Amino acid sequence: MPEPSLVIAAVVVVVVVLLTMVMITTFLRSVDAGEILLASRGRNLRIYRGPCKALIIPVITQIRTIPAQAINVDIEITDQTADIDTTGRSAPVKVTVKASAIVSVGEDEAMVNTCANKFFSKSPVEQLSTLTDVLSSAGRRAINLLKHDQLFNVRTTSATPPRAAMVVAGSTELAETTRGEDDELAVIIKDACSRELMDLGLSFNSLNIKAVLSEVAEARRRESAARAKADADVVQAQEAQRARVAQLEAAQKINDQERALNMQIAANAAAVAKAEAEKQAAVREQREAELAASQITQARADAQQNLIAQEAEGRAQAVRIRAVAEAEAEAIHKKAVALLEAGGAYLDLKRLELAPELTRQVAAALSKGQFVNFGTTGGGAEHGAVASGSDDVLRVVQTLMAAKVITGGAIGTVGTVGALDGARDGAKPEVPVTIEPASLPPARPRGR
Repeated sequence: MPEPSLVIAAVVVVVVVLLTMVMITTFLRSVDAGEILLASRGRNLRIYRGPCKALIIPVITQIRTIPAQAINVDIEITDQTADIDTTGRSAPVKVTVKASAIVSVGEDEAMVNTCANKFFSKSPVEQLSTLTDVLSSAGRRAINLLKHDQLFNVRTTSATPPRAAMVVAGSTELAETTRGEDDELAVIIKDACSRELMDLGLSFNSLNIKAVLSEVAEARRRESAARAKADADVVQAQEAQRARVAQLEAAQKINDQERALNMQIAANAAAVAKAEAEKQAAVREQREAELAASQITQARADAQQNLIAQEAEGRAQAVRIRAVAEAEAEAIHKKAVALLEAGGAYLDLKRLELAPELTRQVAAALSKGQFVNFGTTGGGAEHGAVASGSDDVLRVVQTLMAAKVITGGAIGTVGTVGALDGARDGAKPEVPVTIEPASLPPARPRGR
């Protein structure tokens, strides 16, 4: 079991530590960022800017906290400029300036104390009203001192895009070196309100000019906008024209390529058609050649067949003619044999049958002549002219009758007329056929 003295010593140590922590917490106070703590003990003033720890002795120390953040004040100023016309008379232009000012608590302890007593002792509405009045008053004085174009000098002469003029508070040397580069409006407003702000314990940090509005500026803006729009329209028209030209060129290239492709397709089609035509022509020529060969072969076969048929028909015709001739010869032979067998009785009978017709034929022949000369053949002086003529007529009649008997036809006029004509011309008529009984051919046997 531990000794009582040790326990008491431990308890005392713990109590001392706790009392020390309580004392430190009571005397040390945290100051947050963006705060300013003013601690006053009698005439001694201590200022603590957060974040930090401030040593505060209760009962004898008076403390107050004020904000250390920058204060943003928006102002809108409407007044007239100090413009003059060409004759030297005043020609002010009404302008409206929209700006934003930034102020903050001063840096030294005197300004902090003054700000805490004169500015932050007011309500927030009164604080904003005070700053607005101070800045607006300074802005009006600045506008009355400047001309219309001077309010836009930074926006019209700067090569960079328009931006708000900033005036940063600092040392006097820095303000003098940057005065020529800042906006004249911001410089005048800063110079005009810096003393008044300093009396309130505030420091002028910057002035942001948001816009400067006027009818002249609006007219210039519209003119500039119209000019810019015209330029933009021209540029747009040029771009549209170039785009259209590029589109037409692309379309022309596409059309050329399509035309070339169509021509190539047509050429290929023509080549294919030509090849097909040549193939068809070759096939047609082959077919014609085959047809011609077959026709020639058929013609040759037909000619050969016709020749064979004609030869066969000729042989048959020759056989028929030969048979007919043999039959006629056989008939004539039989007639001649019958005539020989009949003898003089048959001839006398035929003479009686043919006498009328023969008489008519002889009379007709004699009537056509002028005279009839019956000559002699030199048989002897005992035969007279009449006897000789009668003999000649008798021979002719016999001859005709013999021919009629043999051929079985009528008495022909050719032989008779020829004979008579020969006699009429003084020549001895020739007998076409003289058939004597002894000269008839012997009859063919029946077996042949």
